[in-house]
Amino acid sequence: MVMGARCQAGDTGGWQGRGWHWGPLALLAGFGPLDMTVCILGSPTAFLPVLLEGGTRCPGAMVLCLSPSWANRVPSETSPGAWSLLLSRGVSFEAGGHSTLETFVPPRRANYVTGTFAAGGPEGGWVGELARDLDCPTGGSVPLARRLEDPLVTRWVLATRAGLPVPPTLAFVLGSGGDLPAEPVAPGVKVVRLEDPQGQENLVQEEVGTFLGGTAMEPYSQVVVRPAGWRWRGTGTRSTHGKEEGAAVAQAVSARLRGLREEDTVLLEALVPTARLPVPPPRSPAPRLPVALRICTLVCRSWGDRPQLCQVACGVGRAEAPVRHGATLPQGLDSSLQQWGVVAPSQQQALATRLRVASEAAMAALLAAEAELSPQQRGGARAHTDLLGVDFLLACVDDALELVALSTNSQRCLETCLLADAMGRAVGEPHGDLPRLLAEALLHRAQCHLVEGKDILLIGAGGVSKSFVWEAARNYGLRIHLVESDPEHFAAGLVETFLPYDSREHRRDEEHAERVTELVRSRGLRPHACLSYWDDCVVLAALVCQRLGLPGSSPAAVRVAKQKSRTHQHLQRCRGGRPPPAAFAVPCRRLRSHGDVEKAAGAVPFPAVAKLEFGAGGVGVRLVETPGQCHAHAARLWRDLRDDADHPGIGLGWGNAMLLMEYVPGTEHDVDLVVFQGRLLGAWVSDNGPTRLPAFLETAACLPSCLPPDRRAQLVRAAFQCCLACGLRDGVFNVELKLGPAGPRLLEINPRMGGFYLRDWIREVYGPDLLLAAVLVALGLPPVLPARPAPRTHLAGVMCLGSEHGGVLGGTGGGLATLRGLQERGLVRLNRLFEEPGGAGEYEEPCLSVACQGGTRAEACLRLLGLCQALGIDSPRYPVEHFLSHFK
Repeated sequence: MVMGARCQAGDTGGWQGRGWHWGPLALLAGFGPLDMTVCILGSPTAFLPVLLEGGTRCPGAMVLCLSPSWANRVPSETSPGAWSLLLSRGVSFEAGGHSTLETFVPPRRANYVTGTFAAGGPEGGWVGELARDLDCPTGGSVPLARRLEDPLVTRWVLATRAGLPVPPTLAFVLGSGGDLPAEPVAPGVKVVRLEDPQGQENLVQEEVGTFLGGTAMEPYSQVVVRPAGWRWRGTGTRSTHGKEEGAAVAQAVSARLRGLREEDTVLLEALVPTARLPVPPPRSPAPRLPVALRICTLVCRSWGDRPQLCQVACGVGRAEAPVRHGATLPQGLDSSLQQWGVVAPSQQQALATRLRVASEAAMAALLAAEAELSPQQRGGARAHTDLLGVDFLLACVDDALELVALSTNSQRCLETCLLADAMGRAVGEPHGDLPRLLAEALLHRAQCHLVEGKDILLIGAGGVSKSFVWEAARNYGLRIHLVESDPEHFAAGLVETFLPYDSREHRRDEEHAERVTELVRSRGLRPHACLSYWDDCVVLAALVCQRLGLPGSSPAAVRVAKQKSRTHQHLQRCRGGRPPPAAFAVPCRRLRSHGDVEKAAGAVPFPAVAKLEFGAGGVGVRLVETPGQCHAHAARLWRDLRDDADHPGIGLGWGNAMLLMEYVPGTEHDVDLVVFQGRLLGAWVSDNGPTRLPAFLETAACLPSCLPPDRRAQLVRAAFQCCLACGLRDGVFNVELKLGPAGPRLLEINPRMGGFYLRDWIREVYGPDLLLAAVLVALGLPPVLPARPAPRTHLAGVMCLGSEHGGVLGGTGGGLATLRGLQERGLVRLNRLFEEPGGAGEYEEPCLSVACQGGTRAEACLRLLGLCQALGIDSPRYPVEHFLSHFK
């Protein structure tokens, strides 16, 4: 951090004199409605690495508030009963670790708030009060932190909802027991409610005796008696007893009950010993002392509200005493397992996988339980747990290693994991992923709030394949104003404003843009952004953006990308760069008459590919081996496909001109890009299976790509360079390429978000939402995306055709009904292109994508193949096994 003005004593929430130095005091103009502010309230100790990382990713967006006098709560303008948090002062973080103490005039509005909500902490009072009932997402609250710090509540949730083993526990509570249900039933957990803690000796003796003699206690020889509840946070005097000492145990429980307060608990729990495994002989003959291992995991609520394990740290201590946070220096999981004799890499990896599954299941269960609470119980309608610490013990049950969930916390695991990360850097280890993952999660939540209530002008509704747009818009709080040619479109009742306007003749898009602009203004609409997800309407959307002064790629650039022959001919003239974009272009010629076919035959080698100049969906694409075959295909296509009425949605509103391009051998891939102001922010590569020649309909696909990193990098670089060369500097684009031994070659650029299943798959595998990214870019904001995206699963899918699978999928009790049932159970992913399977012949499009997922690509493919064989999707005419065999 830049050394500069020290925060003034008495105005830093208790941090004066602790050596914190910030940059010079600055007076800044207030921020506008599209500026992002992630506010951290209270002590910066736990969050400092996150603040620094966030300042690098989004300079100025992270603001630290050290004093209640720096912020003010005002009634929300958008959420009745809620409050907006306005910052008049704060420490902001920039790239390079620079920080500045700033004064904001007018005050700066928070889009996301979190902080030190730990109950009983020095800042807990004012931090909790400022963060209560806010209208923006709030990462935690005092009530939620108290739930997490209560081991009885969390053990009940983890045992019942996550199915995790917990230490056998007998709990004595006063009255209703706070957050527990009326009749809590959980494996290994027994709750005894007391109206009065005095004079309960007989009841205590009976319950203690039953517990100690129960089957749950059979594997254990010792128990612990201790106070519990959010006030204690794992502290407090505890006593350890042998299981056979029933009278002493009951006496210890009774003694604790005499001081029991409301919301406190007396816990009698098994002392779960760490598993003892055979280890190599010690170097020293000195006797070994028994030790205990505590595994600390930190989980965040990541993209798509899915839990993600961020980091693991272990603590080792004496077996007879609990290993507390902060009492020992943390160490890594692998080295800890080696100490316990788990030395095989495969065993370590298997245990690490089990730990990830268990910790993420713990957070999912706690989030589900939180969702059932009232806003008052959560500390606000927008309050959720975004960071969770879960502690595990490594036990041995029936000669097998088992992870036993011990407790959860709101901040202690964060502090432990950040300490482990800092210790690693001190000895030359690379920076860990923890600060990056947490900063990305917080910034992403702020951006989601930023788009709420924004007016989006959407050009073209598309068909059933774009149905996800309307649900996503509702979830993000977008106000959609839809311009659509079909006055009876099903989306008319799903949007804020429906503007019917017939723009199907896209050769008149300049005229349409003027009329659409007039229509928007006549309705008094002032959209914040304008875009299109529908291939036919991308040029019209660019023209409307230009007329309304909204961000987006230029109409000229979108025209170059939309017209396939023009794309390649433009790239062939782009000779700058290493390699130049011309290296990715393919020889091609436009065909508007049979005379053009003869001319093209002299310039394009055969075999070649003939297809529509403005086509979409692979309709009319065909491999031609001679000029004669090209003439015949062109004659059929010009006869059958004349305008949009002949086959809606495939670009015939631009005419039915064709192009002839050289056939490029190799594997086919999609690259989906997020580009902002000429910078590449995100890229995802997927693989396509072999097409069914002579047509080029897609048969199968997988994500992540099978390619090694260097080959994926070639595809991403080629796709990005082609987009920039065409002038596409802002947007979400889908680029189709072939990859051969000599590198990538371009097939076409789609200057809009990838269609069909791509948005759904990328969300499932990597987390980010291309739809949200497109909205943010259209608003003029750079989307926050994973800097190092890692796949969470593998997907393999196959396309279904009406001609091949209509009989299999049709009918109320047919295969489609079976697939929908499997989808409801989370066993398959379905993406529809059309409402019902139908159509056949030369111009057929896939009607459905059926996908399965797995921990590995092979597992996903095996599940998909078995499903297709069982349902009859696989056949000699449609060999699914052959299509999937390319994904190796």
